[in-house]
Amino acid sequence: MKAPFSAWLQALIPDLQKLRAILQQDYDYVSILSTDSPGLAVRISQHARSIAHRTMTTERGTVIRVAKDGLYAEYAFNDPAGRTPEEIAAEARTELSAQLALLKAVNADVYDTPVLTEEPWEVFTEKETGQLPEEADLAALVAQFAGLSDRGKALSEDHLDCMVTGQSTHISKVFLSDEKFLRQSYVYSEGSVGIIAMRDGANKYGYQSLSGLGGPELFAGLEECLDKAAAQVQTLLSAERMVPGEYDVITSPEVTGLIAHEAFGHGVEMDMFVKNRAMGKDYIGKRVGSDLVTMHEGALCADNVTSYVFDDEGTPAGDVTEIKNGILQTGICDALSALRLGIAPTGNGKRENFEHKAYTRMTNTLFDSGTDSLDDMIASIGYGFLLEGMESGMEDPKHWGIQCIVQMGREIKDGKLTGRVFAPVIMTGYVPDLLGSISMASPHREVFGAGGCGKGYKEWVKVSDGGPYLKTKARLG
Repeated sequence: MKAPFSAWLQALIPDLQKLRAILQQDYDYVSILSTDSPGLAVRISQHARSIAHRTMTTERGTVIRVAKDGLYAEYAFNDPAGRTPEEIAAEARTELSAQLALLKAVNADVYDTPVLTEEPWEVFTEKETGQLPEEADLAALVAQFAGLSDRGKALSEDHLDCMVTGQSTHISKVFLSDEKFLRQSYVYSEGSVGIIAMRDGANKYGYQSLSGLGGPELFAGLEECLDKAAAQVQTLLSAERMVPGEYDVITSPEVTGLIAHEAFGHGVEMDMFVKNRAMGKDYIGKRVGSDLVTMHEGALCADNVTSYVFDDEGTPAGDVTEIKNGILQTGICDALSALRLGIAPTGNGKRENFEHKAYTRMTNTLFDSGTDSLDDMIASIGYGFLLEGMESGMEDPKHWGIQCIVQMGREIKDGKLTGRVFAPVIMTGYVPDLLGSISMASPHREVFGAGGCGKGYKEWVKVSDGGPYLKTKARLG
């Protein structure tokens, strides 16, 4: 079925168009983004149950962006609640004028930004989905998740708890400007299974997730997640401590995605170029990885949780080749930062919600595949590790340091897996060294989107990342 565009938004459009026309009399540029995104979230463990109609991306509201005399300002509001376009325009005009006046009054150091120019574009897209979160049978979902939690707990005497989660959101957005009338509707879902186990006084945690475009029907895949999480946590219970050092490693697709996100995620968000906060600005056209390293970024790169048709500034979704055969080609950019840099926006202007400003943000960030089999990669290593499972990561875009926390490393000796497992594993290094050491890549590639990403310590949005198995050198501890 098609994910139907919000009836609430559709009914609101005539008033939004009238509101924009009124404000256009006072400003050089006026755009309106309005969103209606219902969702559901279910979380079941052995000790607690939670059912909510709110996810990271549920929202209902509108944001107006205006430009005047080289300055941009925004005004957001919730449900119009019976107010006329004239009344909302008066409120918006007062607030927007006050913002612009304050900037001038305090002599703030601001960017003199040109007026956004646009090509005419009209689009209406309703993507396919199996179910809608707003129509889901919550009682059936709770029963399904509770059954999984019970089974996970019963699989081993070591298991203390089994947590099963699922979230699904139906996104509808309309964007209006002088040249654009854009509407899109799609559903994405994500789920996870986490098992806590204890042996000999030590606690371990196994975790598996799923994500993609589609509704609660995707939660059928949690059965497989449960089996994988149970096997993972049992392996972790017998894990040894890693001896720090530099090793040949193979990264699983999940760990490869973590490297992609941390190494060339924030580091090539070009609003950071405007502020001179990313080293990537000085490396465009230069080598940052081996010839095997090609990386794509964009909402069109994959079908996952952040695969939209247009971003929150009305820019078409893109597929940007950030790195080609080891050479950094470009970064990604929101519309206003693109104006300041004199380049074209890439469709990466995203808001946490309608009340937050748009920043340059990642969507799908992926390493391209290669031609080497995993068996050949393992056979090529005298001593090293196969790294599996992603926990967290961080980067320093200004100096290109990277840290990735990985769930486990499987020992490889004389070209074979020995069965020994080491955990936890912390991988650190300098990004060009890590990517420059990549010597093999598999044809198999996966994409993961069950988490979120903050800009610094805030501004959380959905992202996905992934890639193939990669062989490289890394410092582990």
